[in-house]
Parts: sequence; C-alpha cells; structure tokens
Amino acid sequence: MPSIFSSLGLLTAHDSIGCGASPSGREILFLVDGLGSDVLSEYADAAPTLSAMKSHGIITTSFPSTTATSLATLTTGQMPGAHGMMGYTVQVPRSGGRVLNTLKWDERVDPVMWQPVPTLFERATEAGITTTHVAAKRYENTGFTRAVFRGAHYKGANIASDLISETVAALQKTPSFVYLYVNDLDSAGHSDGVGSDKWLAALKSVDDVAGALMQKVPRGTRFWLTADHGMINVEEKVVMGLDNELLTDIALIAGEPRMRHLYLSSDSASAENEVISRWESALGAHVIMHTRQSAISAGLFGPHVSRDAAERVGDVIAIAQGNLVLLDPARADKEGAMIGHHGGDSVVETSVPLLLHTA
Repeated sequence: MPSIFSSLGLLTAHDSIGCGASPSGREILFLVDGLGSDVLSEYADAAPTLSAMKSHGIITTSFPSTTATSLATLTTGQMPGAHGMMGYTVQVPRSGGRVLNTLKWDERVDPVMWQPVPTLFERATEAGITTTHVAAKRYENTGFTRAVFRGAHYKGANIASDLISETVAALQKTPSFVYLYVNDLDSAGHSDGVGSDKWLAALKSVDDVAGALMQKVPRGTRFWLTADHGMINVEEKVVMGLDNELLTDIALIAGEPRMRHLYLSSDSASAENEVISRWESALGAHVIMHTRQSAISAGLFGPHVSRDAAERVGDVIAIAQGNLVLLDPARADKEGAMIGHHGGDSVVETSVPLLLHTA
C-alpha cells in the first residue's frame, strides 16, 4: 500500500515494488481474505479471471499470519512490532488477565492508543487523495476498523452488486484509492476446508467480482489483488491439557490454534525454560517454541518492537508445524470443528499473491 499511495502522489510513501506513477490516478486494492498464493496454481480452473491477471510477485505476510496482524501491516506500512497488533487474541497488559479479541474488540480498549501508527488512509486523506474502504456493513464501527482503517470513507455493502457499485462510484474522483475487502473464501475455508465445494463456490464468487469490476471501473484504473494469509487443512489436533501436561505453569492462553501466546503463572526465566522443555518433549518437531525475548530477537515481529507491543506477546510462543492445531480446552469444540486454519509460519500460510490488471 505505501507503493500504491506513492504512485498517487503521496510524498511520504515509498514505492518499494516498482509500480511507478498511477496511469489514471485511480487505484483499487482488492483484499481477498484467505487467498494463499498456492490457490492460483492448484485451482486455476475455478478462478480464470484471477489466473489471467499479471503476477507482480509473491508476498510473505507478517507474523503471525492472521487477519488482524496482516491487515494492520498492510494499512500502516509497518511491521507488528511497531503497530502492536500481535495476533488474533492477546492478553491486555495489566488488566487482570483480560484477553482482547482484536477482530471483535473490547470497548474498554481505545483503538487509537492500542494501534497508534497513522494509517496510510489518514496520510493520504491529508494529502488530498480520496480514500474509500468498501466492505460488509457489520465492520464499519468496530474497534478493529477504527484501529486499522481510520481515515478512509467507509462504504458498507453486503452483496456483490453493491460492493461493485460502491467501488466504481468511489473512483469517480482523482486521485482516488479504494480498498475492497471480502471474507467469504476465508469463512468457507475455516468451516469446510480448502478445496471443498463451499470453498470452490466462494473462490468462483471472488473471481466473478473481480471480472465485473474490470469491466465497470473507469478506463486506466489499476486493479491490484492480494490477501492477508493462506490456509492449511488440519490433519492432527492436540487439546492442550487433555491427557498431556501442556498447560502446566500456564495461566492464560491466547493467539489461535496455529500460533499460541502462552502467559505463565510465574515470570521467571526458569519457568519459561521448563514450559518450553515440556512442550518440546511432548510435541517434538511438531512445534517451534520461543520465549518472548527470543521471538523478538529473531525478528518475528519486525526489526523494532515497541514496549507496548512486547508486553502483549506471550511469555512463551508456540508455533504449530505441519498440519497440527493446538486447541484451547475451553474452546476445543469450536476450534476443533474448523477444518481450515492459519496463523503459523508455514509457506502455505504466509505466502500470498500480488496480482495486477489495468483496465
């Protein structure tokens, strides 16, 4: 997004992908939740429009490979260590153990304080670029939207025809940028799995929307398409604490089944080492373990991690490998019912396409 906004004349944004000047002063970024880069090679027949678009490369998402983190990275142009969106759910520091679901939010948490980095929408609007966010109406007033998408004109649309018409209408002025978001593919992947009939129908729907937009947008509009993460289908499930000692010394669980933030009962280094040793003994190569400090030192969240961001990270982080998921015993029925998952560090989960079409 910094590159696209740079093409529209935002002087504080840097063009790191070589997209050059905008041909018409009109740019669209279509964000398809859950569209991994592997999809276009394995299911090309179900998405002929997307398959015909020019590939501008493959992007590696920020970590963890989950919507809240990836979209914050996209809209701020900063890594998680700067914007502080450290996962799907995280502990709110000094809250007595309260967990923030970053997509559903919590009215006690100020979105601007939680994510303080100015968004590219805010910066572009100040520079006179018309910026519009087109997505389902239910997202408009959420804390997540205020944290990550503030500065854009929100246009709620619940059906494909409205998504298309709102996008086309928003492109009448120049310079203009539209961020268009759909989550049907991600939802179908979670419920029925990648490659299922429901998922294939959702992929076809995305392809149809893309095709219709290409026909209706003003001539010269550049149409970019990317995603926030890919998705794996589960093969093995472990319920933490059920017939195992994985929850020993752990006071609170957050994250999601492919990447767990674990907050310990004790803050000593010996407790961290004991938990890691216990998990590695139980799961071996099926999990990668980090302390908070080793994760930060390894650059998992980017080169710089603010104090606020660091405090939100688990004392210990567990990253599931292969097609394993780590289920919270309090939510095992719901989490275990999902077939498709993401959040981990696998190539499938972290690789997303960047496609381009010029109308």
